[in-house]
Amino acid sequence: MKISTEELLHVARLARLRIDPQAADKLAGQVATILEYVDTLAQVDTEGVPPTAHAISVTNAFREDRLAGHLPPDQALANAPAREEDFFLVPKVIG
Repeated sequence: MKISTEELLHVARLARLRIDPQAADKLAGQVATILEYVDTLAQVDTEGVPPTAHAISVTNAFREDRLAGHLPPDQALANAPAREEDFFLVPKVIG
């Protein structure tokens, strides 16, 4: 699929991308090559192939959630840079 320099610059403008006009001809050729490759992929027969999110099997590496006790406040706040009673003391961020 061919893409003209004008089309490339138009799409770049829509995407709010700045493209050096001197490099636009070369970039248009590179984009055309990419679009030709994508076009060859569109010709592959995928009938009966289920859609997938990953090319390989992916499993979750997280552990199961378990109910557990919590730390006492003194232990939870032991490394806090600042505290007030049983709370973390943080700078005010909203006026």
